[in-house]
Amino acid sequence: MSAQPTADAAPPSSATGAVLVASEPVPEGTHQVQGVDFEKSHGRDITVAEMVDQMRYMGFQGTSVAEAARIINDMRAYRHPESGEKATVFLGYTSNLISSGLRDTIRYLVRHRHVSAIVTTAGGVEEDLIKCLAPTYMGSFTAAGAGLRAKGLNRIGNLVVPNSNYCAFEDWLIPILDKMLEEQEAAKKKAQETRDEEDELHWTPSRICERLGKEIDNEDSVLYWAARNNIPIFCPALTDGSLGDMLYFHTFKSSPQRLRVDIVDDVRRINTMAVRAARAGMIILGGGVIKHHIANACLMRNGAEHAVYINTAQEFDGSDAGARPDEAVSWGKIKADAQSVKVYAEATAVFPMIVAASFARAEQPASTGAPSQN
Repeated sequence: MSAQPTADAAPPSSATGAVLVASEPVPEGTHQVQGVDFEKSHGRDITVAEMVDQMRYMGFQGTSVAEAARIINDMRAYRHPESGEKATVFLGYTSNLISSGLRDTIRYLVRHRHVSAIVTTAGGVEEDLIKCLAPTYMGSFTAAGAGLRAKGLNRIGNLVVPNSNYCAFEDWLIPILDKMLEEQEAAKKKAQETRDEEDELHWTPSRICERLGKEIDNEDSVLYWAARNNIPIFCPALTDGSLGDMLYFHTFKSSPQRLRVDIVDDVRRINTMAVRAARAGMIILGGGVIKHHIANACLMRNGAEHAVYINTAQEFDGSDAGARPDEAVSWGKIKADAQSVKVYAEATAVFPMIVAASFARAEQPASTGAPSQN
């Protein structure tokens, strides 16, 4: 005679009800999670663009990387239905990225006119120029600061910049500042003679960047190509770095005369670019002033239509650096119906892939160094 089942022979109904909750149908059109299918490229090298395309349904930040490339491609494909005008692309990056090898990627974008304007920090200007004079070296994140200081070495993450690089920069820069001051004072004298204020020379951060780009005469430089291709580099915090140190020292050398730098002209210039844009796109690598300066310019046109953020900052401290694109929507800096994504990643790890899958795709026309914009 078989034993009768006891109450302990079946799991509690409360447990099965909790674990085995009935599923509702998945909404139509929902994609399955799917990664890179290396079988499709078995026996050959897979291209970066091909890989990024297949990361679209990877999940996590893989999906965000693919979405960033898609948004940039859509932005580049835009043409105004009447004028045929392309999107105005604002690129922002922090100085550490120029110190790193990402400088080469940024230079590619500028050389081939894939961006319309740049916003960076003082370090983003000076580190580009300094690298033309002396190299930056690989180091270690764990190198002790006191030991480096004793050797005259400066650490940027796992990069090392010798103090001698900044000495070379000073030797190169000061004579240029001397010439700029002479030109300023000569224009001032002319304006007094003609009684026409338009004859005065107003240095602005973007005008200084253009001048330095012309002076460096080195094709390795981002500033060189920006000056050659008439791409303005805005640097609202121009004095916050070695450039500021040099400008400070120059005030004693040139006293009682002094270089005057007008930041108002530059904010008018970048805001006007945004207002007049048929469509605006933001590509922002990092946070801080570069992120907000571009976003605030786009506020003047009631928001950008495309936005790609790449940084590791979090939003929980209320910082602008960590804010997601949706926060900018609340301010009118990104349009409510814009295509936008934030990639939570360090830019050197993902931005070259995004560029390979957008700006540098093989099907894009080959450039001679002066192609049409975007």
